[in-house]
Amino acid sequence: MEEERKSSSVNGEELITEERLRKAEAFIEEEEGPSRRLAGRMGTFITIVAVAMSLIHLYAAVGIIMTQILRGIHVMFVLFLTFLVFPSLKRFRNRILWYDYLLSLLGVAVIVYIFLDFEEFIYRSVTPTTWDLFFGGLLIALILEANRRTTSWILPFIVGSFLVYAYIGPWLPSPWTHRGYGIDRLVGHMYMTLEGIFGVPIDVSSTFIILFTIYGAFLEFSGAGKFFIDFSLSAMGGKPTGAGRTVTLASFLLGGPSGSGVATTVTLGSVAYPMLAKAGYSKEAAGGLLSAGGIGAILSPPVLGAAAFLIAEFLKISYLDVIIMASIPTILYYWAIFWMVEFDAKKFGAKTIAFDRTYSLWQLTRLYGFHFTSLIAIVVIMVIGFTPIMAVFWATMIAFAVSFIRPDTALVPKKLINALRSGSIGVLSVATTCASAGIIVGVVTLTGLGLKFSNIVIQYAGGSLLLTAIFTALVVWVVGLAVPVTASYIICAVIAAPALIKLGVPDFAAHMFIFYYSILSEVSPPTALSPFAAAALTGGDPYKTTMQAWKYTLPAFLVPFNFTLHPDGVALLLKGYPLIIIWTFITALVGIFALAAGMDGWMFKRATSYERAILIAAGLTLVYPALIYDAIGLGLVGLAILSQKVIRKDDL
Repeated sequence: MEEERKSSSVNGEELITEERLRKAEAFIEEEEGPSRRLAGRMGTFITIVAVAMSLIHLYAAVGIIMTQILRGIHVMFVLFLTFLVFPSLKRFRNRILWYDYLLSLLGVAVIVYIFLDFEEFIYRSVTPTTWDLFFGGLLIALILEANRRTTSWILPFIVGSFLVYAYIGPWLPSPWTHRGYGIDRLVGHMYMTLEGIFGVPIDVSSTFIILFTIYGAFLEFSGAGKFFIDFSLSAMGGKPTGAGRTVTLASFLLGGPSGSGVATTVTLGSVAYPMLAKAGYSKEAAGGLLSAGGIGAILSPPVLGAAAFLIAEFLKISYLDVIIMASIPTILYYWAIFWMVEFDAKKFGAKTIAFDRTYSLWQLTRLYGFHFTSLIAIVVIMVIGFTPIMAVFWATMIAFAVSFIRPDTALVPKKLINALRSGSIGVLSVATTCASAGIIVGVVTLTGLGLKFSNIVIQYAGGSLLLTAIFTALVVWVVGLAVPVTASYIICAVIAAPALIKLGVPDFAAHMFIFYYSILSEVSPPTALSPFAAAALTGGDPYKTTMQAWKYTLPAFLVPFNFTLHPDGVALLLKGYPLIIIWTFITALVGIFALAAGMDGWMFKRATSYERAILIAAGLTLVYPALIYDAIGLGLVGLAILSQKVIRKDDL
């Protein structure tokens, strides 16, 4: 420990040791699976297959491939690559075993079987043949094993539990009982229809998600990530709050295209933690800020996380509508972090950091600002009427074209091949999760579990919308502790969202509620991958780091309640009358400010216990969109300001 302490500090400046970086990267593996680093002929073969997968999906964005065919091709590539890239156990990560090859080939066989007699296949789902049952059962087993390799055993266990539930329905007590479904009906429904494995989750994975992972890979290999970090350093430096602001802005720019809160936390933390330490942040505070920023990135337009594409598909709305709905909640999320950073800088006496600048902000923007072009293009292309699929396709083409503006960013053939390879490899974890989640959705639709569960929740809540929302948030939180964000959203969207909708919450608001809590579960105690990864990087205590992350994000936890508990709350999703939208947004900004000040114990100066109580009460009332509560909240904020500025004006 003493040697590590010495090696992690040079001239008083905290550094990232290789051991810490390895520990942090282990959390990325926990989220995405421990992948093999293959070289030689096998590495070349994997690259060829992965590049082919990316090219086929890019062609599908502009060409004509039947939906069912594309979903089958997608699953075939995913299974084939997963068993070669992800080992069955960590100790086998340096070599491919004989059964890995066998499983890869079986992953191809179960899809080829569908295509051999496709017209007849899709019409006999209710009366599957023996071979249908064999290959269907095999596909379910392959998906569960692939998902175990890319994430963990927890989601496959949950999927297995749902399948058991579908089978034993007649023997369950009320209200969980149902007619029950035999093996032939279950396998037929999951394998031979578009309601199970090849349902909405895989549809989204084969269209939206893979195209965005390819786009993110193009940005990564063209140097956009480095530019976003350098841009943030140049834009936010020069003040005691500069280090915290830099992390917040960089995580927003870096994390959207990556789609992973943990990866964003580690990537940015390896660069920014020494700066935060030098500014005076403790290990836990620095880790909390890094993980809060990383998670915020996948809440934010224009890319958001994979679950956002699922919202569009479940609700049958455009992805642009999801982006619009996410705009104000994103502003409120970063507004909360901004004030936490401001208050922390004053509370702990953060120092101004002198940045080593090769270029000024203007020079950096002039030389490398073209990296912003494709991000802007995604929204512009959708606004003028193109589909999200076409928008991300052309954004990828734009990112490729503008990379040649400078020779050091050009996606020359070697970089291009690596980007195409990375795009396909990057989708494997999410795709296996979507396939597994498709089985869960299939069971829910087959058994009517969603309505049963919603009735039970409403019954326990006594018909109260507030209690139903709290119970729903708890369900999403608990599920989110065990499974990835995408799976958490899918599971809760089909079993928990109906309860909110049944009590009058608009369907889009209910799904956005589930979406936000699915993501926020990644920074929620007791186990949270992003804060644990940040703690491994900084050397801080993981549980204290999690609590710090929770502190930074806690105001954002209340925002989803805002647009579910009162009809005017949907104004935060940019729905309703313009004046109500403006007023609700302003009061929410004031409420988040008050909550941040109350929780941090600082506004214009250190707050007393009395002032903190007033500020927290003000924040809680202001985030509820009703005029009487707004008046009370604004009055309490005024009282806190009066106390700090007039009553305690001489008190330091």
